[in-house]
Amino acid sequence: MSEELKEARKSSIFTKEQILTIPNMLSFLRLALIPVILWLYLTGELVLAAVVIVLSSITDIVDGFIARRFNMVSDFGKAIDPIADKLTQIAVLFCLVTRFPLMLIPLIIMIIKELTSFILRLVLFKKTDIVVGAVWHGKLNTVVLHSVILLHVLWIYIPEAVSAGCIAASVAIMLTSFVLYTIDGAKLLINNLPKKQ
Repeated sequence: MSEELKEARKSSIFTKEQILTIPNMLSFLRLALIPVILWLYLTGELVLAAVVIVLSSITDIVDGFIARRFNMVSDFGKAIDPIADKLTQIAVLFCLVTRFPLMLIPLIIMIIKELTSFILRLVLFKKTDIVVGAVWHGKLNTVVLHSVILLHVLWIYIPEAVSAGCIAASVAIMLTSFVLYTIDGAKLLINNLPKKQ
């Protein structure tokens, strides 16, 4: 692929048609819900905070369905969707650390995981023009983490053993997903680098 074609493809990701789609608007909505969740949690409205977290999760499911069903899948969408998800999760984990110190473990791992994944995806895109979307283990990680988050938001007096067990399970799946994403990204990068003549 020539440099001109590469630049044209990269610039096309940020056209109005690529950005202003229903799935992407739902991703932007999830970003807008983050301060609402934080405000509700920090003011003690835990049930309402949980409701908004569930609403955010539903928009994540709906935007993926709409994108596939109505052929609205875009490279921009593949990039913004996980950003909205991870920022939501990180924000809620920050809140939960105030009540559950062990939540610091998945929070730190998630930040490292997402920074590493972001750098890897950025390098992959710059070198090969490939935008990596979500895969099964990433979705499983999201489902488990959201379940653990909701459990801790709503169950104020959760026993320490139950809390620790749930957090440990979430951390194990998160680490597994981290390793698999890194391996897959490295393979894509190696297999798609231009061959030297």
